Amino acid sequence: MTRNTAILAALGLSFVLVTSCVSKKKYVAIQASNETLHGKLDECNRDLDACRGQVAVLEAQKAGLESSNQHLRDQVGELSNTNAALLNNVGQMATLSKQEAANLERSLEQIREQDLRIRTLHDALSKKDSVTLALVVSLKSSLGNLNDTDVVVNVEKSVVFISLSDKMLFNSGSTQLSPRAKEVLAKVATVLNDKPDMEVLVEGHTDNVPISRDCFKDNWDLSASRATTIARVLQKDYAVDPARITAGGRSEYVPLVANDTAENRSTNRRIRIVILPKLDQFYGMIEDGLKKASSGQ
Repeated sequence: MTRNTAILAALGLSFVLVTSCVSKKKYVAIQASNETLHGKLDECNRDLDACRGQVAVLEAQKAGLESSNQHLRDQVGELSNTNAALLNNVGQMATLSKQEAANLERSLEQIREQDLRIRTLHDALSKKDSVTLALVVSLKSSLGNLNDTDVVVNVEKSVVFISLSDKMLFNSGSTQLSPRAKEVLAKVATVLNDKPDMEVLVEGHTDNVPISRDCFKDNWDLSASRATTIARVLQKDYAVDPARITAGGRSEYVPLVANDTAENRSTNRRIRIVILPKLDQFYGMIEDGLKKASSGQ
């Protein structure tokens, strides 16, 4: 029997007793009290239903919290595993770091040495370029107002070239120099003697027409003989040190233009004087630069 049923039974019994034993006045009072009790009972029932609703809500929240807690526990487990793996990797990296650091240091040292060589070579090349520029200025100054296509001074790859056309230097098929040629060579020799550390290469060039003179076997012979003539004049007439001079014939095989017209063939017949620093001096500049760099100067 529930509490509510017991209350109702008691009320009913009270009602029976009252109706049979009490006066009308007391009956009315009892009936009023009974109605009050019914009101309180209804209020208790409403409060009970509200409590039950709150209990249901709390149970649902509890279930949600338990689910969230399980998810968090799963995440904590995963993070723990990840942390353990990371700690293991850190241990392996710490083991490798010493060897890697040594390898990195060797690599950096090699890079520093290579950078040192490059900077030293660049400095040496800069010095060589400065010498070349000074040489070009000296040549053009010595040649004065000579503005002639028969004499061309230019620079290629830090090397100075003086091209002299054969019509200014020689008669056709000859190795005998003209007076005008000696005038130009005298000016060139003045610059060469001012630069005693420079080497001189004299090249003879011809066109592709075969030589028809008995004194020359072919264009090789002619080009080499003309180069030798220039070298001999520089040595004997203008005191250029012969140890600095190299004479060579290039024959017809390094033309400036195609040998298809008389004008082009004339262009290809030429003497080229190449002026360049001695290689041992150039390497000396590099070695000096390396020594200064390694000593911290």
